[in-house]
Amino acid sequence: MPALAVKTKKEVEFSLYAPDAKKVSVAGQFNEWDTKSTPMKKSKDGTWRIKMKLPPGRCQYKYFVDGAWLQDMPDAEMIPNPFGTSNCVIDIQ
Repeated sequence: MPALAVKTKKEVEFSLYAPDAKKVSVAGQFNEWDTKSTPMKKSKDGTWRIKMKLPPGRCQYKYFVDGAWLQDMPDAEMIPNPFGTSNCVIDIQ
């Protein structure tokens, strides 16, 4: 029987500078866009972070800040979504 190819998950860190935010999470294809399942932790410098292990490939995600989707991510690759806004994209190698 041939061995099955195993996709090794890679550790990915999501970070967002939002010093005035009260609550931040990241949601995407990796958690079925659940805004409550991946809350981020705020550091003293105002940056919110979370580390996760994700499988290789392209993954869409978005930040959920104080009850609203963050729409503007100037340094991220963005693609249109069916809701008329855009999602961020990360390539996991």
